[in-house]
Amino acid sequence: MTDDHFLTTTRHTYAIVAENYDQFVPSVDEDVQDRALLTAFADLVRADGSGPVADLGCGTGRVTTYLASVGLDVTGFDLSPEMLAVARRNHPGLRFSPGSLLGLDLPDGGLAGAVAWYSIIHTPPERLPEVAAELFRVLRPGGHLQLGFHVGDRRHHATEGYGKDGFSLDIDWLPVEQVCELVTGAGFEVLTHVWRNPAPRVPQGRVLARKPG
Repeated sequence: MTDDHFLTTTRHTYAIVAENYDQFVPSVDEDVQDRALLTAFADLVRADGSGPVADLGCGTGRVTTYLASVGLDVTGFDLSPEMLAVARRNHPGLRFSPGSLLGLDLPDGGLAGAVAWYSIIHTPPERLPEVAAELFRVLRPGGHLQLGFHVGDRRHHATEGYGKDGFSLDIDWLPVEQVCELVTGAGFEVLTHVWRNPAPRVPQGRVLARKPG
């Protein structure tokens, strides 16, 4: 696992907020649009024969839990040991492992699907092609990818959040078109891209893509 400065600050921030995280972030079941998009992802994975799925940047296991509830064989991966500890405590029947988007301990072509739900937002944009290449590597031909991210064209610097302060975290808001170009540049084909503006929250993007094969 690489340990660039942004990985260190991300790991440190989520160590601070881990115990509070679930109090401030709604479950997938509370958002009908996200539930529909993740269900569509799950349906596509099953239609192509199912297989292992990774929730990359799983945090406390919100999306991991939902994907398991709709029948996927899912493992959650996260950079933060503290977030993983909360996930394991709250969801003892599911699998969670440490991992970084820049270097996943997974075989080539081993996944039927991957979700990165608000986990690309802490990687500097100039490093995202590396992330896209790593996602392409671990997905099998025909595998599906679902991304969630903040929409915009700027960097937000956070020093407090989730009821905590005392950290320093960069969050990149990305144009939907840029994320589409990112995944197509890695070799994926984009199936669906969504821009939504759920007031009072930050505008949100969703990209559903497939590795050809």
